Amino acid sequence: MMTPAEIEALFTRADGAYAFARWGRPIAPIVFGVEDETLKTVKGALEAVVTLAGHQMAETDPELGANLMLFFFRDWDELLEVPDLGRLIPDLDPLVARLKQADASQYRAFRFDDQGGIQACFTFLRMSGDMARLPAETLALTQAVQAMLTWGDGAFAEISPLAVLPDTGATILRPEIAGVIAAAYDRMMPVAAADSSHALRLFARLQAPVTPPADDAAPTTH
Repeated sequence: MMTPAEIEALFTRADGAYAFARWGRPIAPIVFGVEDETLKTVKGALEAVVTLAGHQMAETDPELGANLMLFFFRDWDELLEVPDLGRLIPDLDPLVARLKQADASQYRAFRFDDQGGIQACFTFLRMSGDMARLPAETLALTQAVQAMLTWGDGAFAEISPLAVLPDTGATILRPEIAGVIAAAYDRMMPVAAADSSHALRLFARLQAPVTPPADDAAPTTH
């Protein structure tokens, strides 16, 4: 069971500010740069985490068409060749230059609505080095988790949100992280919060008894 301080740390930025947001609308994903089999894995992981949260998915978003975009590529310069991406990501050229200089493996950008909820998420994954060696199921479930909420800069720096069951080898979402996601999407909770007292409200919901549906479980992949 996580403590209030540990939950607070999950949504604390590098500058010390508490910044929480969840999706305020159904999630309409689109994935670029993968084969059909990997596409099924990615979308399956998204569906599992969205179901866990009690949220919804949709075929299209009325404003953007797709509001969760995942790009898989080999080199950051490839982003500069994507038509109209500069309209979605401000200052794309200098951003790519910074990511190359930092030898970054991933980057995530969020857009927010008038209530502070997540309106769109753009995820960029450079598939080289350690990133390219990850099993597709692990990569997909990790990205699904990270797109569901605005996690803090160091939320998963030391401990992965996933775990591997020793008996079966299945990759699962750690129960405490699954609990935080489910609590964050409680209909009585706000879509956005900038006060750390929000972490106490999440903690309180984790203490409450929960009766899951018969087929409910932490998302798994095999």
